[in-house]
Amino acid sequence: MFSDLDYDVIQRSLPYLGKGMLFSLGLTLLAMLGGIVLGTLLALMRLSSFRILRLPASGYVNLLRSTPLILVIFWFYFLVPIAVKYFSGNSYAQGIGPFHSALIAFTLFEAAYYCEIIRAGIQSVPAGQSQAAFALGLTYPQAMIKVVLPQAFRNMIPILLTQGIILFQDTSLVYVVGLTDFMGAASKIAQRDGRLVEMYLFAALIYFILCFSTSYCVKRLQSRISPPR
Repeated sequence: MFSDLDYDVIQRSLPYLGKGMLFSLGLTLLAMLGGIVLGTLLALMRLSSFRILRLPASGYVNLLRSTPLILVIFWFYFLVPIAVKYFSGNSYAQGIGPFHSALIAFTLFEAAYYCEIIRAGIQSVPAGQSQAAFALGLTYPQAMIKVVLPQAFRNMIPILLTQGIILFQDTSLVYVVGLTDFMGAASKIAQRDGRLVEMYLFAALIYFILCFSTSYCVKRLQSRISPPR
């Protein structure tokens, strides 16, 4: 079976596959950074004692976590142009393009998951830490920024990176808006050259190597930063 495989097609396609991989990694990093920033704000809102902040954040998180990611991508790709035309009054107005639509969709979607991770991380910090900060005269924002959040993020680093691995795998869904990531590049080459087995096996191998090695590094990192019991 494997003797009939054409390995040259992989070598010939490496430049195109490399561009797809750079796209996947770039989208992952941008969406991860944006998701963490927005997720932190949502987590603080969910922990707030004010219902006007807590309820909208809870509704947002529950809505996004209950919606398939591919549907969220469709929302922004198809509905944003309609909204732009409606609010601008210009029937010829364009949307924001497939890349920015995908980036916003991934960022907002991941923010719902990062929110729960960060909220749990904040709650894992002993209450005495914030009380000591208040006793020193720090305000609530100062206590969060200088005392609570640094400790919380230190505890959350492994699970934040794990969610980033999941995000990297999910970037293959950008094919629905015509973008070409690593998986999309492999699929196009496979269909063009009629070498589905070779390209999909190679794509699976690359995904496995990257995700497994990153997961191993995350596990080692977790063992180093976790306090001894």
